[in-house]
Amino acid sequence: MFGYDIGISGGVTGMDGFLIKFFPNVYRRKLKAKEDNYCKYDDQYLQLFTSSLYLAALISSFPASKVCTKYGRKPTILSASVFFLLGSGLSAGAHQIWMLILGRISLGFGVGFGNEAVPLFLSEIAPVEYRGAVNILFQLLITIGILIANLVNYGTSKVHPWGWRLSLGLAAIPATGLFIGSLIIPETPTSLVERNHEEKGRKTLKKIRGVENVDPEFEQIKVACEIARRVKYPYRNLMKISSMPPLIIGIVLQVFQQFTGINAIMFYAPILFQTVGFKNDASLLSAIITGLVNVFCTLVSIYAVDKVGRRLLLLQACVQMFVSQTAIGGILLANLKSTNSLPKGQAWVVVVLVCVYVSSFAWSWGPLGWLIPSETFPLETRTAGFAFAVSSNMLFTFVIAQSFLSMMCHMRAGIFFFFAGWIVIMGIFVLFLLPETKGVAIDEMKERVWKKHPIWKKFMGDDADDRAKKTIEMS
Repeated sequence: MFGYDIGISGGVTGMDGFLIKFFPNVYRRKLKAKEDNYCKYDDQYLQLFTSSLYLAALISSFPASKVCTKYGRKPTILSASVFFLLGSGLSAGAHQIWMLILGRISLGFGVGFGNEAVPLFLSEIAPVEYRGAVNILFQLLITIGILIANLVNYGTSKVHPWGWRLSLGLAAIPATGLFIGSLIIPETPTSLVERNHEEKGRKTLKKIRGVENVDPEFEQIKVACEIARRVKYPYRNLMKISSMPPLIIGIVLQVFQQFTGINAIMFYAPILFQTVGFKNDASLLSAIITGLVNVFCTLVSIYAVDKVGRRLLLLQACVQMFVSQTAIGGILLANLKSTNSLPKGQAWVVVVLVCVYVSSFAWSWGPLGWLIPSETFPLETRTAGFAFAVSSNMLFTFVIAQSFLSMMCHMRAGIFFFFAGWIVIMGIFVLFLLPETKGVAIDEMKERVWKKHPIWKKFMGDDADDRAKKTIEMS
């Protein structure tokens, strides 16, 4: 659902029937032969169609955190599916722009609830040696959703004038799958024990591990839950000095994930390819190619993450993304002016470079931006901390979605150099501040990761919190 919502909007906003119905001014600009290549889609309401979903996801991530803690991961995922179904119907049946935006907001609530619960669910049910690979299935299915959306848009773009309704309405199919699936899946043992269902938690752990003797892992879960129960105000606890390392890492990784520029590419891939000279069908086909690259390269991450670790994948990707972004910017700066098109050969070079860029994101910042925050928070602040991470992602996704077409209009090819600059900053952050979490049990992170890191160890322990408290009292 999340991937489908990311992928569907770019294709829909390029369809004539959709533009005529809701954005006639954009359609008239699109038809003008001498309209500026970089500015013909610059419209705040058109961008709001895409970005409203992420603003709603930002707002909903905090109540989703409460539901996740109080009622469990399973009911939170079920709630997400209901929001998705409602949003699909409203979007496909819209006759006024307010209906369209309301549908996107409902989908946004689904994203907020789903993104809060699913990565936590996966991290809590996975055996420690496969936790990275299992959690990355979340990102893999996002990429498959994007690919399916691109394929759907390619087919419905030929259905005039209501192909856009079909694109938006078909979101009900994965929403129905999520609804049925959320009734079948078990609750996580951690969530059950946390809510005082110990015997049920033990039975569930035996079932998902496939063995009778689960005592060592179950005792570890019980200890973590006992510590968590002592924390009455998880958001307040999250503000302690000792909680800062996972909080900072979780938020910064999610923000950096957006400043790679990936969602600008994936939201608006068809529009971007139209800008460099492809016709509508060819631009949608190019978006399908990038979608396929996205899916297959996420599989690389599933294989590699628990073997080579998180840091190496992130650092390698920074180099590859930087080179491809600057190359795209250089080609557009030199050859794409306001009213011409790129020569066909150069346009295909841009497609190849976008694929090189997407491939490196797909095995690194895409999946690991979700994996690392889901595995580094202790249980007592896990849902609250992950809510901050998710809301940070949604906030900056909203900012990028709402501003990308305007930024492209004003910065032109410089938009790619803007994102390349952020990639340099990201690489420096990973090199010096991101610890390796490969092969470490979730509930051992504090002792084995944070307390051994040369910088973050200064934040750990009661002494750090006491020092901070005394400093505040003195001031």
